[in-house]
Amino acid sequence: MSHRSLRRGFVLHRRDYRNTSLLLEVFSAEAGRLAIVAKGAKTAARGRSPAALLLQPFQPLWLGWSGRGEVKTLTAAEAAGPALALAGERLYCGLYLNELMLRLIERDDPHEALFVFYQQALGDLVAAPIEPVLRRFELRLLEELGYAPDLTRDAQGAPLARGRWYRFEPQSGLIAQPAGVADAAPDTPGVTVSGALLARLTAGAALTAADARAARDLMRAALAPHLGPKPLKSRALFRRRTS
Repeated sequence: MSHRSLRRGFVLHRRDYRNTSLLLEVFSAEAGRLAIVAKGAKTAARGRSPAALLLQPFQPLWLGWSGRGEVKTLTAAEAAGPALALAGERLYCGLYLNELMLRLIERDDPHEALFVFYQQALGDLVAAPIEPVLRRFELRLLEELGYAPDLTRDAQGAPLARGRWYRFEPQSGLIAQPAGVADAAPDTPGVTVSGALLARLTAGAALTAADARAARDLMRAALAPHLGPKPLKSRALFRRRTS
């Protein structure tokens, strides 16, 4: 089948559907996130059908589907490149990216730029330092969805100073700490970060171990209002693996 009639996509999640099929959550460059039934794929996968075995996360795909309802029917699936070999901690990080997409992206809402960045992030996860990859993706995802905090100015609109410290609150933004104060009082809400870290984070620069922890806490605080109270399954899986 000509690729002109197919669309680029990744499987974010799959589960058994009825006796012989799979229900796929797909992220497509042109169509956004959508649900697709792969009829007979469960049975075909048991028989090691090459086409059915392609329907896995982290495998770039060319996909075709039909249907006008919320759940489409798969009509074609071809590899668009080699599967991205994620293992160990990197596999759980890939699952984390997929879960963020599932939780935050509405169905049938195209985000072609985000698709490109997602594919790049998966490629970077194969070998690059993990923490900067995750932080860049989290920030880009929030930017694409219109939820990103302004990490270049404080809550009063003043440009950030590398030598100052700031407390981040999701509803207010970055609140400048008094000069010379690095930590807020223990009962103060929010996450405290340095202006120097914020500059490195927005520039996509390398992060030290201390930077990585602070950046992780910052992005968790930024994501929390949009993810809601339900825990992320990928985090729980990783904690069980490392405990």
